[in-house]
Amino acid sequence: MGKRGPKAYSADFKREAVRLLRDSGRTPPEVAAELGIAPDTLRVWERQFGPAETTKGRGKLLALEEENRRLRQENERLREERAILKKATAFFAKDAQ
Repeated sequence: MGKRGPKAYSADFKREAVRLLRDSGRTPPEVAAELGIAPDTLRVWERQFGPAETTKGRGKLLALEEENRRLRQENERLREERAILKKATAFFAKDAQ
């Protein structure tokens, strides 16, 4: 049996693999195992497609995600409070009549 050359992956597959690595927050070996490729291959692709805004500033991105999560929780709490106040207003308006 002859030796096979390296498997050719499409540019779209490579970009998607790098995007998955950058967006998931997982390590290259974890993402590579999921995709069935070598971790070093994924690292080469990451360098090939250049730095993204999330590569160097992951801390900044995580801070923004944390703030987004906190604001969503606050928004939900405010919606609940508003619903309670609407019910209380209706209750007291009914008593005034």
